[in-house]
Amino acid sequence: MTVRTLTLAAIGAAFMAVHAPQAAAQASECSFRGALDDAYCDENRDLVADPPKDPARFRDPSTLVFAYTPVEDPALYASQFRPFMEYLTRCTGKRTVYFPVTSNAAQVEAMRSGRLHIAGFSTGPTAFAVNLAGAVPFAVKGKEDGYESYRVAVIVRADSPFRQMSDLKGKRVAHTSATSNSGNLAPRAFFPELGLVPDQDYQVIYSGGHDRSVMGVNSGDYDAAPVASDVFHRMVARGQVRGETFRIIWQSAPFPTSSFAHAHDLRPDLVEKIKQCFYDFRFPEEMKRDLGGNDRFVPATYLKDWEPVRFVADKVNAPYTRAAFDIEARREAEAEARRRAAREEQQRQQQQQQQQPGRTQ
Repeated sequence: MTVRTLTLAAIGAAFMAVHAPQAAAQASECSFRGALDDAYCDENRDLVADPPKDPARFRDPSTLVFAYTPVEDPALYASQFRPFMEYLTRCTGKRTVYFPVTSNAAQVEAMRSGRLHIAGFSTGPTAFAVNLAGAVPFAVKGKEDGYESYRVAVIVRADSPFRQMSDLKGKRVAHTSATSNSGNLAPRAFFPELGLVPDQDYQVIYSGGHDRSVMGVNSGDYDAAPVASDVFHRMVARGQVRGETFRIIWQSAPFPTSSFAHAHDLRPDLVEKIKQCFYDFRFPEEMKRDLGGNDRFVPATYLKDWEPVRFVADKVNAPYTRAAFDIEARREAEAEARRRAAREEQQRQQQQQQQQPGRTQ
């Protein structure tokens, strides 16, 4: 275990030690919590954690910590969100910092442990964040006419023989991660009706992210991949891949994109300030280009706008519970370990080739 891992584990343990008695007290006072973890209550039945009943439990951090959904290169979004981080610092009067995360599980745990105050969660993991970490979604990226939505798009290489879903039988298909709505749960809900059952009709390979799935199809590591259409189109717009390299052979009905959520136990006046800062902000041109042409944060609620996501979860019997989260977190960790081992092996082979006698530079 690394020093960093030990440090994060110690922080989490300390947080739980301090807050466990408070959580137990709240549990005994709660008349309804629905699907929420025992640490939270939902007496107004809006499906998200209520603020603490005891004002002494409200948090007012001197520094706000923000994280956005994980990608292969965490520095990518840190750079894209820099103008917003600077604005949020000015708007709230509190220093705001970007916290890079490498997995959906790490992001959810960071908010649960109190180390993360505001976050942009991917569509599927939003429900885990709500149920297990007390996240309260309040916005989605969008434009003047409404918030951004995406479709599940099944991509293949344009030079491949695959033109319909049945062509993928027996092939290597990349799903992003087990907790992902567009990259795993929605395909498992929709594909059987198209005559294609994941893990039965084709081999599922977890790539670890939408960008990794796209790049894997691009390089030929995967025959196909269901990905979030907004991520795919942004990668094309940024020049990371060429659109003509791919063919989309199927698309779903629309889903909301990443939610932006605050921790449930922030001071109410701070929550209102954060939300207003989000709603008033207009993306600068570079940020607008990087984030799919969106120029603002549009109000949204988990109760109304995440109903299609909850429908998919019910369809595939994938409840957003602690037990399910722990299983998916292990899968994410195992997939990341395999990718790390593959990178290290590739580097080892490259070093051996460079050290071969008589090799010219």
